[in-house]
Amino acid sequence: MKKNIILIGFMGIGKGTTARAFTKKYGIYIIDTDDLIESKENREVKKIFEKKGEAYFREQEQVTANWIEKCVRNTFISCGGGFYKVKNLKKLGTVVLLDASFEWIHNRLKSAKNSEAKLAKRPLFSKEKEAKKLYNEREKAYKKVADVVVNVENKNIDEVIAEIAKKCKV
Repeated sequence: MKKNIILIGFMGIGKGTTARAFTKKYGIYIIDTDDLIESKENREVKKIFEKKGEAYFREQEQVTANWIEKCVRNTFISCGGGFYKVKNLKKLGTVVLLDASFEWIHNRLKSAKNSEAKLAKRPLFSKEKEAKKLYNEREKAYKKVADVVVNVENKNIDEVIAEIAKKCKV
């Protein structure tokens, strides 16, 4: 792999799951932008939103993107749902969008073994109506910045990572 793969998509679509499966199969490093921000801030995303607000969190996403651009190579990068807005996204690597309907994502979260924790971890998903509105706002923007689109509905994880690998020439 010659450059980073930047995985974007709506919260709960399975970016982290995909990243972990990808590294297991292809043996490359993975990082998660939300995890990096949580480590830097020494608190969970939910707490950052509560204490400092969404605008502050978005600033930290840009700081993280700047670091990735300068320092990170040959890495699979799983991004938070709003990370697609960073100014230098295209300079970070090949942007891969995991795509699915809002209903599919919501059902995925609700039917997970640890669904309560998965929903609680996503502060913008706490109100279904507002989450759906956010999904509708982001859907076109995601597709606009993506180099590659992978629809994940009705596919198992092996099919998803194989499609990413093929389209990104891994």
